[in-house]
Amino acid sequence: MTEKRNQFQQLFLRLAISVTMLSAVADRFGFWGKNSAWGNWENFEKYTRQLTFFLPDALSRFSAYCATFLEIALPLMLLLGFKTKMAAYGAGFLLLVFALSMTVALGVKAPLDYSVWVGSAGAFLLAGQQQFSFSIDQLIKKQ
Repeated sequence: MTEKRNQFQQLFLRLAISVTMLSAVADRFGFWGKNSAWGNWENFEKYTRQLTFFLPDALSRFSAYCATFLEIALPLMLLLGFKTKMAAYGAGFLLLVFALSMTVALGVKAPLDYSVWVGSAGAFLLAGQQQFSFSIDQLIKKQ
């Protein structure tokens, strides 16, 4: 995907992962209105508690804040193409942990329905690239 003929596919993958993750954040803050899965922070915390049933309440709440922070920072880095490889690995691992938690807590169907495994795999595929077109990384490398 690092060849010139694949630069648009790579950019599309960066955009798709980023927009998907940012959409989930928008949902927990109620920006999707009636189409929301959670619709507000309180419902998102309840959902996080369901997925992290094995953690104490305080740690579960902390994981909701950490996940949200990472689901904002990593996609912004991917959109800008800044530290792209690191951001892609981060997104891949975050989505992998989410998929595993969903599988354990809700069963195998939930992460399949929400394509969490596909998102994780796509992020790891992106992380395996050597250079990133249309990115801050590329501009820095040229200097």
